[in-house]
Amino acid sequence: MSSPSNLSPSPDLTSTPPPVRVFRLSPLIRITLLSLYVALTIPLPFLADVTQAPVSSSILWVGLAIGFILLYAALTERVIADETGIQVTYPAWVRWFWRRGWSLNWSEIKALKPRSTGQGGLVYYFLSHSSEQAFLLPMRVAGFAELVRRVEAKTGIDTRDVKPLAQPWMYLILLLFTLILLAIDAWTVLVALQA
Repeated sequence: MSSPSNLSPSPDLTSTPPPVRVFRLSPLIRITLLSLYVALTIPLPFLADVTQAPVSSSILWVGLAIGFILLYAALTERVIADETGIQVTYPAWVRWFWRRGWSLNWSEIKALKPRSTGQGGLVYYFLSHSSEQAFLLPMRVAGFAELVRRVEAKTGIDTRDVKPLAQPWMYLILLLFTLILLAIDAWTVLVALQA
């Protein structure tokens, strides 16, 4: 009689990736950047009250809320890769007032060109046969390696040297320091409220 382990289905090693794949911004990056925004800004209205600053805390609260919404909107970026092409898009509420995104058919892409950043890193742009505009390859999505493999499979462009702009450990360190800063913020707010 066969053992139960022999009855379990074996994984299909020849399976192909799904025809449509949605890549969202890495949760680690989203949480880190939103937390950093809060850590850098939340003490300001409290300190404005304590120091009797010329800008009222109410105006600061409104400004901080708008800034948070704009940052959150920027972090809702999605990359959709399917059989016909690649598309960078945002939810409807973001497209309505701010960013629209872009799309390219795989057949339109002629190259993937690196450009150095001011901090010494590399970003990559798609060049198109039909447009002079360059399209930024999103590099902060979860599953970036899979996205790059799809680009190579669909376009034939060699992507061996394409690496993410920042490694996860960099965001983990930034998140750690952000949490320390939030603890200091909490102490600052408590002192300001007792003054």
